[in-house]
Amino acid sequence: MTQVSSVKQLVESGCVKSSVPSSYVFPGDPDYNSIVSDEAEGIPTIDFSLLTSGNPDQRSKVIKDLGNACREWGFFMVTNHGVPHKLIDDMMSGSGDFFDLREEVKRDYAGKTLFDPIRWGTSFNPKVDKALLWRDYLKIHVHPQFNAPKKPAGFSETLEEYSKKSREVASELLKGISKSLGLEESHINKKMEMESGLCHQLLVVNLYPPCPQSEVVMGLPPHTDHGLLTLLMQNQLCGLQVFHHHKWVPVKPLPYSLLANIGDHMEILSNGEYKSVVHRAVVNSKATRISIGTAHGPPLDTIVSPAEELVTRAPAYRGIRYREYLELQQSYQLNGKSCLDRLRIN
Repeated sequence: MTQVSSVKQLVESGCVKSSVPSSYVFPGDPDYNSIVSDEAEGIPTIDFSLLTSGNPDQRSKVIKDLGNACREWGFFMVTNHGVPHKLIDDMMSGSGDFFDLREEVKRDYAGKTLFDPIRWGTSFNPKVDKALLWRDYLKIHVHPQFNAPKKPAGFSETLEEYSKKSREVASELLKGISKSLGLEESHINKKMEMESGLCHQLLVVNLYPPCPQSEVVMGLPPHTDHGLLTLLMQNQLCGLQVFHHHKWVPVKPLPYSLLANIGDHMEILSNGEYKSVVHRAVVNSKATRISIGTAHGPPLDTIVSPAEELVTRAPAYRGIRYREYLELQQSYQLNGKSCLDRLRIN
């Protein structure tokens, strides 16, 4: 087989018309059963406009709903968020155009280290992955210093505008989450220096090409996200599944909504009051799915530990520098909450 550097190239080479290479066959995970819910369980929906401009009664209700969503699901859909539909469309089309570039052009962005400004690659960490993932990615550190690939034309400007808008949405959501925890509205943003101009924002574009044996591969294995909050948008193809009440619940996003989920560092900060939730990405046999996630965290050298106001007896997690957590996560196979488990205090 010709040496390939991405799943997209593998699919387009014609080598996987009926079956996939054994290196992509994903083993089952005994910690997470394979039962997929067929019930229409709805991810909670938060009307962002009522959080930011509603009357006091409306805002109070939305904050209560936000707290319930964080506590019971760890995921919620955000509607009326103010990010223009055209900007979302441009992000999707620009991301697709990037992956359509020639392989030799994309290789210019094949970063080698975790904190390289831009990294294009495949799987998660091929050095430690037990099975290669059916996923190509583009990872960009977009804040505090903005970076972007030079091609395709116009993509950099779209990336910069979307990154700015998503930071604004995340900041307002963190105010509501802070209030829902019984803290001052500005507590999380202040403690985590989210408005210092140094907060860390990582944008990740995931490309999941169609697979002839979609049932034996995995786009992303069961995992949780680093950071305080992740905002995700995706084309209208289902693939994201949330592990809820011991079942995998498929997420069917509302058009032009943003999906938000609690990250590991929110679990640490809230001393376990709000928990990051395991989720995964499955693939299909018919069409390419694209998702674009932005992970919002504190400045890289900030030590994240439980908020004193939320520690009633003893802290449930030891503090860790945000940079060190990212390095820890990247050093091991992506596997459930195994990274966060290393910080638990028994």
